[in-house]
Amino acid sequence: MHLQVEHIALGYDQVAVVDELSFSIEAGQVGCLLGASGCGKTTALRAIAGFEPVLSGRILINGREVSRPGKTVPPERRSVGMVFQDHALFPHLTVEANVAFGIRTQARRHQRVGELLDLTGLTGFEKRYPHELSGGQQQRVALARALAPEPAVLLLDEPFSSLDTGLRRQMGQDIRTLLTERGAATLLVTHDQLEAFALADQVGLMHQGQLLQWDSPYQLYHRPADRTVASFTGRGCYLKARRVNGQLEHALGTSPLPDHHDHSDGQSQFDLLIRPDDIRPSTNGRSARVLQRQFQGAQILYLLELSSKERIAALFTSHDNFAVGEMVSIALDADHLVLFNPENTTAGST
Repeated sequence: MHLQVEHIALGYDQVAVVDELSFSIEAGQVGCLLGASGCGKTTALRAIAGFEPVLSGRILINGREVSRPGKTVPPERRSVGMVFQDHALFPHLTVEANVAFGIRTQARRHQRVGELLDLTGLTGFEKRYPHELSGGQQQRVALARALAPEPAVLLLDEPFSSLDTGLRRQMGQDIRTLLTERGAATLLVTHDQLEAFALADQVGLMHQGQLLQWDSPYQLYHRPADRTVASFTGRGCYLKARRVNGQLEHALGTSPLPDHHDHSDGQSQFDLLIRPDDIRPSTNGRSARVLQRQFQGAQILYLLELSSKERIAALFTSHDNFAVGEMVSIALDADHLVLFNPENTTAGST
């Protein structure tokens, strides 16, 4: 079971709001479209569900074409389950009846409902109504209902947005385990980078209707394709850097040029992406002044000013406790250096 999206364009009145969108998700994998409101991710989800036609390209589920220009297979015939942002439970039906709603085979209905309630930790809640449940329990009912027809593809539309942070994290891990065990190809859409990274095997960052990068969460964070990806996937600052005698010189010292950098292009000036976790305290490093500090419990986020007057963020354990105005010695500790051309937004190294 898998989902393929091939070069689709989506829009209204023939004006595209999503263009050239392509990705695929295998059975048992969780993919995610990540982006700010208005980037086109929910429109893409609705097209995969069968609620929106495509202007170009096509969508395939298990190798069967379900969307192309002039053809849109109805949602009920796509083998797709969907969990909506507001859960969309039937308020007049019990938990048991909500879950059973999508099961067409009467003979299997009772057994299937029992399996799903057990799977989602809802055994004993069969006779309750949605208003008698917590937000997390309602979320589980919505998921069980979507899984009930055993869909090939499961779509999740901002499923945790109504939950508090602690419950969101707990639910996210529980649901990821459940989804990978069920074997459906799952697509999540969210604006929350931490949620995307925690749940998904592959994440695609969308911006103004374009898919900028489809990659693993690790690659998206450490090897972003451009500055937009870098800024959306985590905090980062830039240092001026230059190539000298095959090395990279910057305000934090000297580093080897990244392995995949094109050494033949003649470029010598770069912007070097620095993540807060790329910086560590060092007894023989470069001096920096603490401008700001933000205590976060196990860690402290600092804003530091270097001797070059450039500013960077640094994330240290809370045992490295420095005061505002204090001078600290720091070093660059990064496995993957990412360089950007100062004149454009294309990564010089990945």
